[in-house]
Amino acid sequence: MLLVDCSNCHTPLQLPPGAPSIRCALCHAVTLVADPRSLPPSSSHSSSFHHHHGHRYPPPPPHAPPGPPPPAHGGKRALICGISYRNTRDELKGCVNDAKCMKFLLINRFKFPESSILVLTEDERDPLRRPTKQNMRMAFHWLVQGCRPGDSLVFHFSGHGSQQRDRDGDEVDGFDETLCPSDFRTQGMIVDDEINATIVRPLPRGVKLHAIIDSCHSGTVLDLPFLCRMDRRGQYIWEDHRPRSGVWKGTSGGEVISFSGCDDNQTSADTSALSQVTSTGAMTYSFIQAIERGHAATYGSMLTAMRSTIRNTGDELEGGLVTSLITMLLTGGNLSTRLRQEPQLTANERFDVYTKPFSL
Repeated sequence: MLLVDCSNCHTPLQLPPGAPSIRCALCHAVTLVADPRSLPPSSSHSSSFHHHHGHRYPPPPPHAPPGPPPPAHGGKRALICGISYRNTRDELKGCVNDAKCMKFLLINRFKFPESSILVLTEDERDPLRRPTKQNMRMAFHWLVQGCRPGDSLVFHFSGHGSQQRDRDGDEVDGFDETLCPSDFRTQGMIVDDEINATIVRPLPRGVKLHAIIDSCHSGTVLDLPFLCRMDRRGQYIWEDHRPRSGVWKGTSGGEVISFSGCDDNQTSADTSALSQVTSTGAMTYSFIQAIERGHAATYGSMLTAMRSTIRNTGDELEGGLVTSLITMLLTGGNLSTRLRQEPQLTANERFDVYTKPFSL
C-alpha cells in the first residue's frame, strides 16, 4: 500500500491500490492521484521509512543533532483519545469523560488553542474522528508532523491497554505493551514499538512531548528508555529499559515524558469512587487533581500526589469486600497479594524529578 502526503496538512495517508484520490481524516482535504500505478515505488516521504517485521517505522537516529538548539517556535498541539467500546463486552464508563476533562484542562489551564486539539471518541459525528486503529495511526502522524523547536505536544489516551509476546527481543520483561483502538477486536492493537517509532523517535531537538496514558499495562507503553521507580516514601531510582539489542528507543533530540496509569503488570481502574459524581479513569482524575490542587511544581510532586490520591481511595477502587472476595475466587488469588494501581513516570532521559519544573 502506497503512502502519499495529504495535499493540505501533509499527514501521510495510506492509499488503497488503484484509488485515484484519498480524503484526509484530519483536515478533510482530498488529495488527487492521477494514476497510483504510475507513482514511483518510494515517494519523498515513504523513502524515509523502512520495513521491519512487516511494519513501517521511521529509522532510528544514531544521536541528537549537534550544536545549540534552533530558535523556539512555541506552538501547542494535542491528541486526545477516549474510548468507551460502547455496546461491547469491553465497555468502559469513564473514558469519554476523561477526554472531555483533559481537553478542558489543556485549553483553560495550559492555553492550548482549541483548534490545535484533535479529539477522537465514539461521540464524534464524523466517522474519521472516531478512535479506530487507522484513525489513531493517522492522528499520531498529525501530532508530530512539522513540529518545531519550542513546540509542546500532548498525547492523552483513556481506554483499554494490554500486552502481547515480544517478538523482536527489545522488551526487558518479554512482553510488548499495547493500546486498544475501538476496533481492536477485528483490526488488532497498536503496539508500543509502533507508538515509539511514530511519535518518539522522530521528535527533533527543542520539542517536548507529554503522554498521559490511562490504561492497563501502560507503564512503558511508549517504550521510553528510562522508568522512574519510586517507593512510597518518595525515594526513586531510574531503571534502564534500553533494549539489550541496542535498538534506539530515544528521540532525535526532543524530550518525551510519560505519565501512565500503572506498571506494566498492573491494571487501571475505571471508577466513580474518586469524583463521586461520574465515572472517570483513576489516573486521569488524579493527574488533573494534582494540577488543580497545586501539586504540580515538579514531576516528582506530581507523581507522589497522583499516587497518594489513588492510594487513599484504594478501598473504593477495589470495589469493597464483596467484589474483592469474588475477584479472589475467580482468579485463585488472595487479598494480601492483589496488585494495586501505581502511576508511573518514564522518560527518554534521566533527570532529577524533584527539581525539574512540570509544564505542558
